[in-house]
Amino acid sequence: MEKPANTDHPIHDLLRRRWSPRAFSQRPVPSEALQSILEAARWAPSAMNEQPWRFVVATREDPEAFEALLGCLVDGNRVWACRAPVLVLAAVKMDFERNGRPNRHAWYDVGQAVAHLAIQATDLGLFVHQMGGFDREKARVAFALPDGCEPVAVVALGYGDDPETLPESLREREVAPRGRRPAKESLLPSRRRTS
Repeated sequence: MEKPANTDHPIHDLLRRRWSPRAFSQRPVPSEALQSILEAARWAPSAMNEQPWRFVVATREDPEAFEALLGCLVDGNRVWACRAPVLVLAAVKMDFERNGRPNRHAWYDVGQAVAHLAIQATDLGLFVHQMGGFDREKARVAFALPDGCEPVAVVALGYGDDPETLPESLREREVAPRGRRPAKESLLPSRRRTS
């Protein structure tokens, strides 16, 4: 299940090794590992140290919660995520605790928390696959999210498995080489526009 990125410039090995497989083993994730992963998310930076992320963790040891979160996924994700031993709903508190005003950085901060979670998982030999393909309203109701708390993503977490466990339509994507556009294509001009 190793599929390190072929980078143009040196980066940390954890970043090279992090990728998003769909082939997950049903092997349980030890509680200690899950706690370490959530601790890494806890220490992500956030605007004004607001820490607007909220997580619902659904493991196979709690079949009702696991099936409820699995049932929120679109069919294309449910077909492979059903094998992961842990599903996590990442949600965001949209307003600042201190004054109730909108926190325009909240979604960005949740992304950082999930990135920390993913890197810690990689360090522990686990994989994470983040998904936007889920029914947000269904998740909101299923987990009684409080007012002002928005579902952001669902994360499948676990050990990797043989791509042969996947439906045929997904196997080719699983073993295909990883790729990214060149970094320079993500850079905008640093010059200010003049009129």
